[in-house]
Amino acid sequence: MNRQQEFVLRTLEERDIRFVRLWFTDVLGILKSVAISPAELEGAFAEGIGFDGSAIEGFSRIYESDMVAKPDPATFQVLPWETPDGEHYSARMFCDIAMPDGSPCWADPRHVLRRTLSKATEAGFTCYVHPEIEFFLLKDLPTDGTEPTAADSGGYFDQASHDAAPHFRRNAIETLEAMGISVEFSHHEGAPGQQEIDLRYADALTMADNVMTFRYVVKEVALTQGVRASFMPKPFSAQPGSGMHTHFSLFEGDRNAFYHPEDPFELSEIGRAFVAGILKHAREISAVTNQWVNSYKRLVVGGEAPTAVCWGHANRSALVRVPMYSPGKSSSRRVEVRSLDSACNPYLAYATILAAGLQGVQKGYELAPATEDDVWSLTDSERKAAGYANLPQNLNEALDEMESSDLVAETLGEHVFDFFLRNKRNEWDAYRSHVTPYELRTLMPML
Repeated sequence: MNRQQEFVLRTLEERDIRFVRLWFTDVLGILKSVAISPAELEGAFAEGIGFDGSAIEGFSRIYESDMVAKPDPATFQVLPWETPDGEHYSARMFCDIAMPDGSPCWADPRHVLRRTLSKATEAGFTCYVHPEIEFFLLKDLPTDGTEPTAADSGGYFDQASHDAAPHFRRNAIETLEAMGISVEFSHHEGAPGQQEIDLRYADALTMADNVMTFRYVVKEVALTQGVRASFMPKPFSAQPGSGMHTHFSLFEGDRNAFYHPEDPFELSEIGRAFVAGILKHAREISAVTNQWVNSYKRLVVGGEAPTAVCWGHANRSALVRVPMYSPGKSSSRRVEVRSLDSACNPYLAYATILAAGLQGVQKGYELAPATEDDVWSLTDSERKAAGYANLPQNLNEALDEMESSDLVAETLGEHVFDFFLRNKRNEWDAYRSHVTPYELRTLMPML
């Protein structure tokens, strides 16, 4: 037994923790959990916890259903709220999913990301990410198809007092910090009820775990304040959607590989090639970074989200932006990918973006000139004349691009790639055959 495992067992005893929740995600990024008693944890460290993989989306078929969840002691954290008896706490750990013979499960999203990070390590890089996570606080979550009601009427950066959940962000941040997740900023976003909390940078695997924990914590804290939280990309037709702009950087040891002081954007050749890789493969990876039919309601002109494949500096209509908040500070040089929404599977999204960027570095992609155009204001013909490709306009178009992508197939692995395509094709077919309230409201009276 290693020191981390010994620390976990000792903490359980000292804190009188009664339940340990073992977490992992399915291919779609839905959080799964099984609770065990502390007495079972030493055996779980040694042998894992067996479960039926065929019951988890994308994991396995019936005849190969036995799988094992192995807790990662480095992810151990006490959940900072009491159990219903008001006395005891529970804890959580993320798990790596394995086959009965001990080999990694090809369908485990953590394994998909770890495999891509290994390629970065072989190239001499460590990948760090910093997400800006947007979401809505709502008074309710209607299940009848009606539009929800925002929990407040605030706007961008408003410091306003609201009856619903007045101290929500403070309580959420205190909870996240108690779990070792550092928060950098928080503020009210542009739409009523919309919030943003930015996490301090971490390595990509830790951050993907943190994003999953973040979504769970935010929903739990919202419930304690009598509201609900939603990471749906676009819950309101007339308001902007919720993105997860994510900043990426590659380090070679302690040196930021993206920094070059003499470039106008202070971006090195590695950084420029990384951006070129993301742009070249942007359409192919969109089905992963924006994986739901609702995701494409956000990626529209007027929605404050990118709609075209281009990059820039101060240009917030660009898909990739090079922020210049701290000129001359080498550790701060990074690139911001603005297409992701906060409902994606962070393990798969980070893996595909990193793979695209690394491909650009390894193959020496040339970066086109930065755009200073307001791309949102350009017509399709003007975009084409300027050399800007559109991002996919719906999930079906994104899946067509993904299906022909060798990069995405190699990054996800055959099993996850095939399952993801099948599952999302089914989602699209169900969506396009559904008659919406909009159609009934606008067409029924006149046809």
